Amino acid sequence: MLTRNNSSMKDIFEKIEKNMGPIGEHSKASHGYFTFPKLEGDVSPHMGFRGKKLLNWSLNNYLGLANHPEVRKADTEGAEKFGLALPMGARMMSGNSDLHEELEKGLSKLSQKEDTILCNFGYQAMVSAIDALVDRHDVIVYDAESHACILDGVRLHMGKRFVFKHNDVEDCEKQLERAKRLADQTGGGILVITEGVFGMRGDQGKLKEIVELKKKFTFRLFVDDAHGVGTLGPNGGGTGEQQGCQDGIDIYFGTFAKSFALIGGYISSTKQVVTYLRYNMRSQIFAKSLPMPLVYGLLKRLELINKHPEYRTKLWEISSALQKGLVEAGFDIGVTNTPVTPVYMRGSIPEATNMVIDLRENFGIFCSMVVYPVIPKGMIILRLIPTAMHTLEDVKYTIESFSKIKDKLYGGLYVADEIREGFSQAL
Repeated sequence: MLTRNNSSMKDIFEKIEKNMGPIGEHSKASHGYFTFPKLEGDVSPHMGFRGKKLLNWSLNNYLGLANHPEVRKADTEGAEKFGLALPMGARMMSGNSDLHEELEKGLSKLSQKEDTILCNFGYQAMVSAIDALVDRHDVIVYDAESHACILDGVRLHMGKRFVFKHNDVEDCEKQLERAKRLADQTGGGILVITEGVFGMRGDQGKLKEIVELKKKFTFRLFVDDAHGVGTLGPNGGGTGEQQGCQDGIDIYFGTFAKSFALIGGYISSTKQVVTYLRYNMRSQIFAKSLPMPLVYGLLKRLELINKHPEYRTKLWEISSALQKGLVEAGFDIGVTNTPVTPVYMRGSIPEATNMVIDLRENFGIFCSMVVYPVIPKGMIILRLIPTAMHTLEDVKYTIESFSKIKDKLYGGLYVADEIREGFSQAL
């Protein structure tokens, strides 16, 4: 029970009642449909949603490994062999195993780095790694459109930070000049952080150009390549391999939540840096080790990524057909040069929601909708994630359907004053 007095102190819950946040304020109308939707059935391009089978473009199952027979078999075997509890403890204390180390060696080879540390959660690992790598004397320089996990890690930084305009190498150089002047005063170093693939726009980071800046500045480069590993590069080694500059990436981060179709992440670097992270990353020191069944299943996934380049070939066949078809149909897909396919439109939030209702209820297509505050007001992004499991028929049908909903949008048929509550009224 909360007691009150005559002070000006406020109740935290009272504050929450008045401000649920820019997305949370729409929770009553959106929960269960636009936010926290429940997809049912096996992970595939066609899944159940509210009693209907929909064509799904909203899964990060790039290579189709989620329901690969060998993967399902390995996942089952892992659970049978080890149970879900093993190992009981953090890696440093009691949670290490030969399989964890075997997976790290395999990932080091894929990443072309000396060593690797496994992480139980990707988001958490990025935040914790940034915290471990820099102190208050160091300066961070980072891309303006970095993922939330990077931004949260940067916010923890006790020292100075400078942001450069998205993929603007000239501005990155300007911020490095500022960082150098400051680091010269503090006696610290400089850490540049960017992404291999930006998950919203779908464009690759200017890694090669940033690496070139090492000729003028002394800094270390930390790259989050969550969407790049498995999808880019001759061997699936990621964006650095694709651009021929992997050696210039000092710290390489990958996730298991995309191409590997699981959960967790990893960081690859020199043996010394990885050893340092093993003993200084708080999120790994004080958290339970990645469970053995997951490690067992990840070894099978890594084997398939290494042995079957045709999965990447199929992914790119679908991605190229989708993006080429959308452009030919008059859609704006921005500057994507990866499988991530954003479709840019103009309209209000109510228009966007009514359009998505129409897509799901009448066209049987499920994809992610992005609106303000993630992007500026008046913009709508429908983000499509192609996979190796989609078909050219899926692509054809989607482009035809998008053409119809675009005509409706710009014809004013989705205009409304507010987000519709209840979704029984299909348009």
